[in-house]
Amino acid sequence: MNSHGREEQQVVWAVVGTAIGPLLLAATHEGLVNVVFHATDEVRGKALERLASRLGTEPVEAPGSPLLAEAICQVEAYFAGERHDFELPLDWSLSSGFNRQVLRELASGVAFGQVVGYGDLAGRVGQPGAAQAVGVAMGSNPLPVVVPCHRVVERDGGIGGFGGGLETKRKLLALEGVLPEPLF
Repeated sequence: MNSHGREEQQVVWAVVGTAIGPLLLAATHEGLVNVVFHATDEVRGKALERLASRLGTEPVEAPGSPLLAEAICQVEAYFAGERHDFELPLDWSLSSGFNRQVLRELASGVAFGQVVGYGDLAGRVGQPGAAQAVGVAMGSNPLPVVVPCHRVVERDGGIGGFGGGLETKRKLLALEGVLPEPLF
């Protein structure tokens, strides 16, 4: 408890090795709050600074924390090909407004092995002309992989952009059977 009688916000984090490189997973009492690609020392440091700034508390490395246990287990199972759906509590506090609306629709409405176009996703949230805004929402996704922004592609069949890099997007889509496995 803090001096105002409220429970302190706690943010715990751990790095998980995956087929697409190390992922930083961070969680609060509400649920998984952040997934960060390519969690090398430099990337991890910047991500933790951003989290501290946005959430108002210093994240603590705690790979054994019960707040992270199920997320780590499910991420590992996903990359092992043993899990297609994430069933985790999510803390949406790093997203708001239209972006949160789009990300929630993506999380609940686009299943493993499926893809959706930016414009189609915009239409699903009642904004059929907002394909570019959907692209911005995908770029702001604080929970990639778990909230599968890699499943959003261009209308003409192009792969589209991706915050984790196009090779990472290709690997995720190959893992889900949407694209052939990269040759090298």
